[in-house]
Amino acid sequence: MTFAIETSGLQFRPGRGFEISNLNMHVPSGALYGFLGPNGAGKTTTIRLLLGLTPKQSGSITVLGRSMPGGSVDVMARTGYVPERPHLYPTLSVDETLRLHSAFHVRWDSAWADELKRQFSLVGERRVASLSKGETGKLMMLLALAQQPELLVLDEPTDGLDPVVRRDVLEALLGYVSSHSATVLISSHLVHELERICDWIAVMDRGRMVAELPMQEFKDGIKRLVIADVARTTKEPPFTVLARKQSNGGEQWLVRGWTNGMRDYFAHSGGTLREVIDLDLEEGFVELLRSFRGAA
Repeated sequence: MTFAIETSGLQFRPGRGFEISNLNMHVPSGALYGFLGPNGAGKTTTIRLLLGLTPKQSGSITVLGRSMPGGSVDVMARTGYVPERPHLYPTLSVDETLRLHSAFHVRWDSAWADELKRQFSLVGERRVASLSKGETGKLMMLLALAQQPELLVLDEPTDGLDPVVRRDVLEALLGYVSSHSATVLISSHLVHELERICDWIAVMDRGRMVAELPMQEFKDGIKRLVIADVARTTKEPPFTVLARKQSNGGEQWLVRGWTNGMRDYFAHSGGTLREVIDLDLEEGFVELLRSFRGAA
C-alpha cells in the first residue's frame, strides 16, 4: 500500500496546555479519508503541519512523496485546499476570483470551473463580500477542484451549510474523486456525513491519534457486548476491551477488533454472551473517545 500522506513521530507544541504528540498518520493513496475529532482535538493544527503552513518541531511528514515542509511548493501545486476559514478577497467578484486563482495553477480547467459555477448557481458578477455562507463554501470547493489536484485537503468544508448546499458540494467532490482517482483528507465533526462517503477513518483527540483504520473495519469491529455470569477470572480475550460496566446483573463490554468467530471465547471463559449490539459510526466515535479519555 502506498500513502499520499504519512507522518512519523510528529510533535508540535504551540504553547501550554496543548500539543500534537507522537502522531503517526497514514492516508492511503486514492482513499477518501475522514478525519474525526471534537473541537480542539488538533485536526486543523495537524492539517497546517501537513501542508507546511505551520513548521513542525520534530518527526517526519511526507506528502505526495515529498518531505515537508521542504517540498511544500511542489505539494501545494498538486493539492486542493479548503481551509476552515475562507481566504478570499472580499472586493473581488466571483469571476475575478476564478481568474486570479487560475493564474497560479498550470492544470486549471477553465471549462470545468465554468460548469461548476453553473452547477453551484454562482453569479460571476457577485462580489465575494456579498455571498452567503453556502455560496462561499461552494466557491471554495470550486477553486479547489478546478485546479485538478491529486490531493484534496478539506478542513470542515461543509460546516454551517444547509443540507441542500452540503449535498451539492459533496456530489461535486465525489464526482471528481471517481473520475480522477484523487486522494481526499476531509476533516469534519459531522460524523454521519463522513460515514456515508469515506472508506478510511481516523479519530483524533487531545493531539493524539486514537484510531486509524478502514471504515468498514471500524464499523464491524466496535461492538457492545451484553454478558451474563461474568467470571471473576477469564482468559485473555482475543479482542480489545475498551470499557466495561455493570448492567442488569451482568456486564456490558465495549470492545474493539470483534469478529463473530470470537463468540467461542465466552464458552471457555466462564461468561455467557447474551447479545452483540452493533454501533453506528457516531456511537463508536463517542464510545472510543470516552474510553480513550478514561484511560488517559
